Amino acid sequence: MEKTERQKPFDFLIFAFTLILIALGIVMVFSASTPAAKNQFNDIYHYLRQQLYAFAIGFAAMITASFVNYNIYKKLAYWIFGAALIMIILVLVPGIGTIYNGARRWFTIGSFDLQPSEIYKFAVIVLFAKMLSDDRIKVRKFFSGFLPFIGIIAVSSFLLIKEPHLSGTIIVAAVCMILLFAGGARLWHLLMMFAAGGSALAAVALYTDYMSDRIMSWLDPFKYMQGDGYQVVQSLYAIGTGGLLGKGAGKSMQKFLYIPEPQNDFIFAILAEELGFIGVVVVLSLFFLLLYRGIKIAAGSRDKFACLMATGITSLIFIQAVLNIAVVTGSVPATGISLPFFSAGGTGLVMFMGEIGILLNISRFTGRGKT
Repeated sequence: MEKTERQKPFDFLIFAFTLILIALGIVMVFSASTPAAKNQFNDIYHYLRQQLYAFAIGFAAMITASFVNYNIYKKLAYWIFGAALIMIILVLVPGIGTIYNGARRWFTIGSFDLQPSEIYKFAVIVLFAKMLSDDRIKVRKFFSGFLPFIGIIAVSSFLLIKEPHLSGTIIVAAVCMILLFAGGARLWHLLMMFAAGGSALAAVALYTDYMSDRIMSWLDPFKYMQGDGYQVVQSLYAIGTGGLLGKGAGKSMQKFLYIPEPQNDFIFAILAEELGFIGVVVVLSLFFLLLYRGIKIAAGSRDKFACLMATGITSLIFIQAVLNIAVVTGSVPATGISLPFFSAGGTGLVMFMGEIGILLNISRFTGRGKT
């Protein structure tokens, strides 16, 4: 690459939108977590401190990634995926993976919890972008081209369901399908895979006790508000009392131990309660602006690998945000899923910021002509 290409500024709007979302997220983590932090640790700054540490690491990762040529991930794709695959296998091993709330999804390293599934989401994007940009892989041919991708999705789904991590399974499968579509796969192959995968997922959900219970509570959460419907009902109370302008920052009532761990999966409900409809519109607008800029970067990418990487990263952030908001509003059955840039959790924030850094790096080479 020429020196002038390396020095092209990255997409400032992506950078700005991301920082605004993170700033709002840090404020909301502090507000939402104060009662729980006081109750659990006698330290109202516990979750805020953790989120700030994660932000510092994530910011360094984002800036570094914005200057590292994106082609390095293409060269290391199989190594990245292999390492991530080993991690999500190891996390299932008793004595290695840590269990929280009945799910074995974390490695505990000192006072830090690492969630391998967040790394695995990125690894799958890199692998699919690498394979789909390889002219030797004919994705439009079912047995020699498309079938290996089905195998990767099936193995990924099996391992994530074993944690269990239903939302992670859905997100990985959805992002993979988007990448396959963008990579040139036949539509009828994708529809066939969607039908088979959807049927398998429905069967697993209906015949797994905790999943079927959540489906029943989703259909009528107020009927089950003393059980599986409790968190969704409290979330709806929070959203409903927010009104147009909200109660004001820090003035949520539902965060006072009504919504369990409100700084995590249900932080959007606290945001709606405190900042109201206007705050919700602002946050949703920022996510849609990220989507728009991400699509624009993908469309202007100089090569297929860059296009697919940008597509995968943008899809991952947007799909996860939509799924989280759908859960919080009771639009889909409850499943543990964090809101990008908002929910407390170091691995997720660091990974999302690092992925934004890669998107920024790709944006440095848009509009230069295809290679």
